[in-house]
Amino acid sequence: MDMDYLFDFLATTQLTFFIAIAALIVAVVALFSASTAKRAAAEQSDTVKQRVDSLWHDMDEIRVSQFNSPSSTETGNAIASEQFSAEKAAYEAIWPLVWLLHDKLGMFLRSVESDEPAGELRLEARKAALDARSTLNRVRPFCHDDIDGLITQLIDNNIRAHLAACHFMDLRKDSLSSNTSHEREVQKEKFHTLYEGQSRELLNQLVGAIRRRMLR
Repeated sequence: MDMDYLFDFLATTQLTFFIAIAALIVAVVALFSASTAKRAAAEQSDTVKQRVDSLWHDMDEIRVSQFNSPSSTETGNAIASEQFSAEKAAYEAIWPLVWLLHDKLGMFLRSVESDEPAGELRLEARKAALDARSTLNRVRPFCHDDIDGLITQLIDNNIRAHLAACHFMDLRKDSLSSNTSHEREVQKEKFHTLYEGQSRELLNQLVGAIRRRMLR
């Protein structure tokens, strides 16, 4: 056999063998890589599935909690309703006493001015003022600030008018002195101004303020 041919044959055979080995290695690496990628994809898919399942579970719990518990809006409405009811009850308690004070004081002042016996009316007006003030102190935490201020001013004005009328009655018992006569006119003008002017205006403001609070 020709030696050159033999060497060429061996060289070709070795080259083919190396190529086959290289191809086999590449195939094994590719197979391993594909297997690894498939396993990684499967693991990733499982992770995503678990996350999705967990998300649906959390959403179900949120729906159940929202169904079982009142919403924040409903809670807010309930609180507002309770506050409105408490404020309304406060005005229902104090308003009749404020009006009774105004009425009793008016009767007393008219009797004083016409020089009629006013001892009993004087006590009734005083008692009405004390009852109104006591009730206001009790319901004050539930009253709007503006209404609380108006009622306080109104009661104080009526008390000052009551005191001025009482002073007028005392001065009338001593009608000989000109100084007493002047002071009597001053006190008469004072209780007129307090009752007919300031107190009536405060009463009208109070009615409007309560109406706005209750009809808002």
